[in-house]
Amino acid sequence: MQYRTEWIDLPDVATVRQKLGAAPNRKFPDGSDFYTLPIIQDTSNNEIIGDSFDIAVYLDRTYLDDRTLIPPGTEGLHKAFNIQADAVFTAFVILLVHGMPLNPETAHKTHATFAQRAGVRSWDDFAVRGEERVLKLVSFKAALEEFAKIYRRRDMGPFLEGDTPMYADLIVGAWLQFVKRTLPAEEWSQVQAWQDGLWGALDRALEQYAQVK
Repeated sequence: MQYRTEWIDLPDVATVRQKLGAAPNRKFPDGSDFYTLPIIQDTSNNEIIGDSFDIAVYLDRTYLDDRTLIPPGTEGLHKAFNIQADAVFTAFVILLVHGMPLNPETAHKTHATFAQRAGVRSWDDFAVRGEERVLKLVSFKAALEEFAKIYRRRDMGPFLEGDTPMYADLIVGAWLQFVKRTLPAEEWSQVQAWQDGLWGALDRALEQYAQVK
């Protein structure tokens, strides 16, 4: 399988998805369509897939034989896990948005769009500071404590099923990558230490799979 990667500027994501015929996969708080990445186009059959979970299912079915991201018989469980992980981390994205590494040439467009969709006056209104931020981090830790119980089901680690990661681990790993790259360094250090160092250990174990070749 050969592939080519294209990076798309955030303000252009909606236009690219619409041009390719990929439906929106999220909603803004006001109920309007929210177009996100990733998206793949399989040039062998012109198939368009525009959701991370659906992409994993497609690649497993189409190109992987001996080892799959989603073990046979677990697709439904993985989908449920994906929904749960998405809900846990999305609830605290407000802590992360101001650390997003936006293209400085188009950042003003992204700021304006997000502010408009959220119904706030400006990008600065997204900022969470001071005591409010401290309390939000406490709530984030508590939410991850409940989620960590899934990983503690078996004392095998570092992944859900021992030494070999599956798609469920990559779901959490992708969120951790986002957290790592957007939180201030001192707060990321806190997250790594939460739940007896579970998230830091998982992030380090998945580092080798984060490389784009």
